[in-house]
Amino acid sequence: MTTTRTVRFHAHGGPEVLRIEDEAVGEPGPGELRVRIDAIGLNRAEVLFRSGVYIEAVREFPARLGAEAAGAVEAVGGGVTGFAPGDRVSVVPAFSMNAYGVYAERAIVPAAAVLHRPEGLDAVEGAAVWMPYLTAYGALGQVGGMGAGDTVVITAASSSVGLAAIQIARRLGAVPIATTRTHAKKAALLAAGAAEVIVDEEKDLVERVRAATGGRGAEFVFDAVAGPGVLDLGRVVAPGGTLFVYGALSGEPTPYPGFDLGMPALNMRTYTLFETTRDPERLRRAAAFVSSGLGSGAFRPVVDRTFPLDRIAEAHRYLEAGAQVGKIVVTVDHDSRDRLGG
Repeated sequence: MTTTRTVRFHAHGGPEVLRIEDEAVGEPGPGELRVRIDAIGLNRAEVLFRSGVYIEAVREFPARLGAEAAGAVEAVGGGVTGFAPGDRVSVVPAFSMNAYGVYAERAIVPAAAVLHRPEGLDAVEGAAVWMPYLTAYGALGQVGGMGAGDTVVITAASSSVGLAAIQIARRLGAVPIATTRTHAKKAALLAAGAAEVIVDEEKDLVERVRAATGGRGAEFVFDAVAGPGVLDLGRVVAPGGTLFVYGALSGEPTPYPGFDLGMPALNMRTYTLFETTRDPERLRRAAAFVSSGLGSGAFRPVVDRTFPLDRIAEAHRYLEAGAQVGKIVVTVDHDSRDRLGG
């Protein structure tokens, strides 16, 4: 049985609790693959899981982390079809981190959570593409049915999901309006394709969205922040429109705005990526849409910065600081391990 360097944590806490430890990795079981990991996409869910405030609690310590990565298939478990050793693949978030984790040099993962990597994507891009685009398309395209002429307000738009939502809106013929906390990211969001950028500290959100839509409001709001700000977001939703809440960056209680706003025709729902990735048919269709956009050049994952696996704690600190535009990716240097005889 081979050992692999794996990131684990033995108690809840900050980035300092992350440890790189040798862990045995065996053969994949039925329905599983063993993947040699070349790059790992970081997501805020891992910060929350590590901190003990995620929607799912850690069941047992030491715990593993990570649900998004790119690499190559090393071994195929029983009953798995469509994959062979050497295939270049990406792992998408579709499983509990209590069961699997990809912060490692090698990892066993469910085959149902693995996609073939499109031609032209390197490992870093392959670890940066699926969570953002599947999240945004799953909510806005599959659930919401966003189409030409619609307007979507995207909060925390400099995140990898926010940037993907801008590109997806453009591809579907919709108008993306981005919001961001400070002026520092405005130029990057305009360059990414936002029709307008509303800086929270400078402009009135409701006034700007109403002006941009001729008083109609936005058919969709795609919100990563939640908390009391949903009251203003509810004010900008067009009659019959939908407010999607897919994150909780504020960390504050989230009211339902309908009553305070006089019970308008407002749809408000939460959305998680699992709605798409745990449904084989929805995942197939969403992956085809994203692959088409990648092939045409309409989509390109934005990577803010990479870190080596040895600096995983630093990578988590950078993620928590929130200064990035796009995805943070951790790379795995197998060559150095091989040179050391590992």
